[in-house]
Amino acid sequence: MAKYVGYKRPKDTKKTIRHLLVYLGMHKWSFLLVALLVLISAGANITGTYLLKPVINRFIVPGDLNGLVRAVAAMGVMYLCGALATLGYNRLMVKTSQKVIREIRSDLFAHVQKLPLRYFDAHTHGELMSRFTNDVDAVQEAMNNSFAMIIQSFMMLFGTVIMMMVLSIRLSLIVVVFLIVMFVVIRLNGKHSKKYFNRQQEELGKINGFVQEMAEGQKVEKVFNHEAKDYARFCELSENFRKQSTNALSFAGMMIPTIVSLSYLNYAVSACAGGLLAIRGLMDLGSLSAYLVYVRQSAMPLNQFTQQVNFLLSALSGAERIFDMMDEQPEVDEGNVHLCHVVKNADGTLTECEQSTPDYAWKVPENGGFRYVELKGDVRFQNVVFGYTDKKRVLNGISLFAKPGQKIAFVGSTGAGKTTIVNLINRFYEIQSGTITYDGIDIQQIAKDDLRRSLAMVIQDTHLFTGTIADNIRYGKLDATDEEVYEAARIANADSFIRRLPDGYDTMLYADGSNLSQGQRQLLAIARAAVAKPPVLILDEATSSVDTRTERLIEKGMDAIMEGRTVFVIAHRLSTIKSADLILVVKDGRIVEQGKHEELIMKKGFYEQLYNAQFQEDA
Repeated sequence: MAKYVGYKRPKDTKKTIRHLLVYLGMHKWSFLLVALLVLISAGANITGTYLLKPVINRFIVPGDLNGLVRAVAAMGVMYLCGALATLGYNRLMVKTSQKVIREIRSDLFAHVQKLPLRYFDAHTHGELMSRFTNDVDAVQEAMNNSFAMIIQSFMMLFGTVIMMMVLSIRLSLIVVVFLIVMFVVIRLNGKHSKKYFNRQQEELGKINGFVQEMAEGQKVEKVFNHEAKDYARFCELSENFRKQSTNALSFAGMMIPTIVSLSYLNYAVSACAGGLLAIRGLMDLGSLSAYLVYVRQSAMPLNQFTQQVNFLLSALSGAERIFDMMDEQPEVDEGNVHLCHVVKNADGTLTECEQSTPDYAWKVPENGGFRYVELKGDVRFQNVVFGYTDKKRVLNGISLFAKPGQKIAFVGSTGAGKTTIVNLINRFYEIQSGTITYDGIDIQQIAKDDLRRSLAMVIQDTHLFTGTIADNIRYGKLDATDEEVYEAARIANADSFIRRLPDGYDTMLYADGSNLSQGQRQLLAIARAAVAKPPVLILDEATSSVDTRTERLIEKGMDAIMEGRTVFVIAHRLSTIKSADLILVVKDGRIVEQGKHEELIMKKGFYEQLYNAQFQEDA
């Protein structure tokens, strides 16, 4: 049985159950078979107990040994059928529940991939991970245990009470009184234990969060000699957790002894009353024996039923959070323009082909057919207005023209809106007004997958995946050959350090490439973009973690593969973008200056201030 850790009731139980029934309905025949096997198991148990009455009255009391043997054999067969049914529904329930959980988890992951970045900006990684771990586990535990157990407990309790009334209505009144008392005790105990279990979970969450922060910030902790204070804080959190756990487990630990004690008292009172009835001839010995067995087993299903209801409510609460996430609106993509490989004909026309070619074109629906627009990398913003929220604008009337083959650089203070501009090219976010065109096509008409396939982006916060170095580079182009991987690494100036590693390109990376330096991780990210040979490349402070010499080598390599393509660069070191065809100076969400380096220096405006300030810092 799963460990009860407290629960919060779902806000909309009916809606959650409707969602869950959709998944259960896909396996309705399996669940019906489980219910049937549970019914057989419970029925065998209840019927077997009732058969004590005829066995005692007809065979034991008269001394009919042969009849007793036949009756015992028949009861053995019945209990064997019940045991086989129990084994059957347990195995089937586990198998079916795992299928349902796999479908829920798969659908959840597929839906998460379709959610806009705006959703991830508003939710922490831990919150998202808890949907796949804690909430899915809660549903899984309930399906593995609670579904069949609740049916069995209900059948056992209902059947036991009915059979006791059949045997003796007078004695059943005693049992009913004790069952009511047990139910009240369970409710009161559950109310208090739930409160403390919820507090226990809150304290456990604080400990987990604190430990995670300390594990990630070990260098900072040691630099500032914070070990003693952090240890004291951890001891404080641990002590709070101990207190709440003690209270929770104290109440939870009282449940079973209290119910057992009440069941023993119930049995004693029923045995005494039944004995008096038997002595007076108002009840036969077989009925009394069967009745007392029912009394012993009446408390167990009530206790199990109440506990499983708690698990079920916990699962419904987890399922509600899962389905709420699955109800989030995915990215809107109404684009009908797709990217395709083409071959350039002698007359300048384009012909689509399925084979991979160096040339791409946009396949634009037109007059019942298609027209092909060569992918050149002409990106234009026209009076673009954008804000992450409706109340606060980040970009105010941005207009820019990036011609094919140009290297466009964005500079400005932190928070000016540079990264936001390049994020809009990818359609990571939707603009409030204005237009963004790509080769003369509004990007809202381009399917997002095709739009992003035409771009490669290297950001400052490098993320590497678990796998080999070659796998991480090949992430930019899954069908890349080994030679293409090596060439991309050479362009990014990563080949030399990779080959010095013990396993070279087969070196395994774990924990976001923690066994590499930040600069090496950045080089691999650049190689990953280079292997894709994208028509448009976006570098968001991509070389901020490498030295100046390496940065220059990377730029030369990038210039070689991006000839005739468009490059957007956000640079922290202004000296690296002197050669840019166009420098756009962004301030407070507006482009306040634009031109080449020399032109901007001559203007003696905001760019010159930034450049001189940085030059003085470097000096």
